[in-house]
Amino acid sequence: MSDRTTFESPDDGPVTSAPGDLRRLAERLAFAAGTQALTGRRSLGVGQPALHDTKSTITDPVTEFDRAAEALIVGELRRLRPDDGIVGEEGADVAGTSGIDWHLDPIDGTVNFVYDLPMWCTSVAAVDAQGSVAGAVYAPVLGEMFSAARGAGATLDGTPLANSEPTSLEMALVGTGFSYLPDRRRAQGARVAAMIPHVRDIRRYGSAALDLCLTACGRLDAYFEEHLNSWDLAAGILIAAEAGAVTTDLHGDPVSTSGVVVAGAGIHAALVELINASTIG
Repeated sequence: MSDRTTFESPDDGPVTSAPGDLRRLAERLAFAAGTQALTGRRSLGVGQPALHDTKSTITDPVTEFDRAAEALIVGELRRLRPDDGIVGEEGADVAGTSGIDWHLDPIDGTVNFVYDLPMWCTSVAAVDAQGSVAGAVYAPVLGEMFSAARGAGATLDGTPLANSEPTSLEMALVGTGFSYLPDRRRAQGARVAAMIPHVRDIRRYGSAALDLCLTACGRLDAYFEEHLNSWDLAAGILIAAEAGAVTTDLHGDPVSTSGVVVAGAGIHAALVELINASTIG
């Protein structure tokens, strides 16, 4: 469990662009927004669904708590880092001049949040022209803080992380996720059906950012998904890479929002091959 005193609200003083300072700010913002969302969720009662609107499809929800959590983060960033850009899942779009942009997912796993399932998180990342500089993923129900800074490693509640290193794909526990669009889900389901005889098993938790962190800490041996957004990936992909995982797209090229494959070096190439051999259509 997190030492919650570590992640109090940011001080009023300026925050430098040093990766370590950006990491600490990402942790504090993720903790503050995630804690606020959890308080709101608990106010509804155990198992009571959260009221929600929809976005891309009728199965893609957004709640008042998503919007409030994003507003909290944006407000603090505008106060502490006024020259930075901001890109948020719930509509934040602020142009910056500092060379640092923040990519925010206030509640990644909103379907889980709506149903009062524990697998959701708040993801906050600072990104420059070379990619993610620092990021934090806070899972409020689990009480766990994952974070990383470029070149400084990844941690879970301050303990250094290292991804698992299986040498056999057949013994790998693999995470994945599905699109909100029915046609894509149909194709993804067919691919998983073709893959599952060749791996230990497959898990689908419903939060891309958290899946990346679970792979970083060895609770999953690998993870793949396609059709993501920058706010899904920006923090978690850095955490996985800093934990030692190989990170590519579905074809072994650099990670993009079109797709991601994260695994230890011993199985990464074989997993990419299996994904593509199992893709139908």
